[in-house]
Amino acid sequence: MNPEQWLAQYDETLQKAAAGAQKAEKALREVGGSASSSDGEVTVRVSASGVTTDLVLRPGVRELEPEQLARVILDVTRQAQRDAGAKVVAAMEELVGDSSALDVVKSYLPQGYTGDAVDNPAAAKPRDRRSDDEYFDNPPEVVH
Repeated sequence: MNPEQWLAQYDETLQKAAAGAQKAEKALREVGGSASSSDGEVTVRVSASGVTTDLVLRPGVRELEPEQLARVILDVTRQAQRDAGAKVVAAMEELVGDSSALDVVKSYLPQGYTGDAVDNPAAAKPRDRRSDDEYFDNPPEVVH
């Protein structure tokens, strides 16, 4: 192969890579996730990176205790993040296939989440539901 042919092929490869990168950037800019509570009183929207972009609270949330409302908001936010994560994985899978690049994307998803809308409960840490007094009277053991 002569140098001009090699350079032409290399240029074509670079152009394809640049086009793929632009396509990925556009796809990820447009991706987001959303979820609503089962009663429809709380709706959360997140960006592709999982950052909350919108929170809608309907009048029925006034009947909830503050701690209960906080749990609902956090649960719905996690659902929206899973939704966004699944869309990111789908968009990237379309661009790079089932590759090591896709594995890198999946590694940035929330802990215990595999990118297929299914949680891995073994990977998630159980939440301590004790009151503050109980917690401070008998704190968990911290092991490094």
